[in-house]
Amino acid sequence: MGSITSPSSSASASSEKFPRSSVGSVVVSSKRLEPAYGLYAVFSYKEHIDARNTSCVMGCYDPSTNKWSHESFVPGMAENCVLKNFAMVSVGTSIYIVGGSIYNVEVRSQVLRYNVVTKEWSTCAPLITPRHSFACSVCDNKIYVAGGQSTLDCAMGVSSAEVYDVLLDKWTSLPCMSTARYKCVGVTWQGKFHVIGGFTGNKMPFMDRCSAEVYDVANQKWWHVTGMWKLDIPPNQIVVIDDKLISSGDCLNVWKGEIETYDPYLSLWYPLRGSMKKNLLSFSCPSHAMNDGQTSEPLERVCLTMAPIGSCLYFMAGYRTTGDPSSCCTMSLVHRFDTSAMNNQWETFEPVEIVGERELCSHCCVVQLP
Repeated sequence: MGSITSPSSSASASSEKFPRSSVGSVVVSSKRLEPAYGLYAVFSYKEHIDARNTSCVMGCYDPSTNKWSHESFVPGMAENCVLKNFAMVSVGTSIYIVGGSIYNVEVRSQVLRYNVVTKEWSTCAPLITPRHSFACSVCDNKIYVAGGQSTLDCAMGVSSAEVYDVLLDKWTSLPCMSTARYKCVGVTWQGKFHVIGGFTGNKMPFMDRCSAEVYDVANQKWWHVTGMWKLDIPPNQIVVIDDKLISSGDCLNVWKGEIETYDPYLSLWYPLRGSMKKNLLSFSCPSHAMNDGQTSEPLERVCLTMAPIGSCLYFMAGYRTTGDPSSCCTMSLVHRFDTSAMNNQWETFEPVEIVGERELCSHCCVVQLP
């Protein structure tokens, strides 16, 4: 595993506005999180809508203060190249960025490790098979990946799978899944690696897209679960809280108006009590209201991701503001849903304005901080 330097020190002044001076902070709740957590995400960032230079940056959200801070530029990225369709997971105090694709350039096998304590990057052993849009999850402190696509010019997915040992810095091939699939979601549940939904190339696409492949880590075998997802469209994100699978939408409709949980006995997804919130994605910034009393237009949402911490789900949304491109900014709005509360389960934090335009490159990951 080799060290690698982030290009933060050599970045232009325009790419440093987000890191250094543009993040607001508001204490949002007397309910402190013990222990402390950080929610990390990678964004494409540019200072203006018409700016030529686009950077790939990692940010950290502190749920106890409602504050976004700049962590680092993602190293090894050519100018104006943005990494997408990768997986981002955490093991201990390290974040791993696995695979992904750069538009019209390549599918990557590279694996990067970021230590949130030392703020240092290092390169890890590469994937055996380059892939993007794949399933990924951590089980017993090992990183499991499956499916995805291995080339830019082919619409077919792959069925291969592999596992990374963070201590040995080594990838090992696993048995292939029964179905090649991509844009599938990976989640560890009940000690097993689940690969749920996704697009397939088989003759019965609806049945396969609604299915899941489950890898038994102990027995090193896959089995196929029919109808676990129920939709022809791949899920957007699935997480685990209190040993329950949680979903809020699919790739086309990232928020369905409520949170759903999976019943393994009935093989059904049903709404969580009190989770209905139809206006979760609706947001108009008062500061952009017209002087003559007209209300501002709703802002354009550019990202939504969710993260579990304890019994709570955090929904982090970003909105592009309208107006003068020279004063381009992104509004961050975070909602929290407490699955353990009996009432008043939703809490919405104060919106935070971030100078420049940033778009989410992948779903976030949670790190318990020392």
